[in-house]
Amino acid sequence: MTQNAGILKYLESGKTLTPMDALSLFGSFRLAARIFELRQKGHKIGKVLLRKDGNNYACYFMETDKLSLAKRVGLSAIAEVAR
Repeated sequence: MTQNAGILKYLESGKTLTPMDALSLFGSFRLAARIFELRQKGHKIGKVLLRKDGNNYACYFMETDKLSLAKRVGLSAIAEVAR
């Protein structure tokens, strides 16, 4: 299975994915590039920027309902919703 296929299947299962998760689960050092490729193929993938311990990082999800995502990751953790 390719990294893109694994990432897509993971996101389609309703889970969120961070770069650290992608590295450990799929061996992907460049999650943003994989997400770009999946978006180019028409997949609706959203991104939330999170901040923890002074560090910002992206959290990707299948775009369905941003409010349900906010509840999963915690409203106070959301710094910005971007595409």
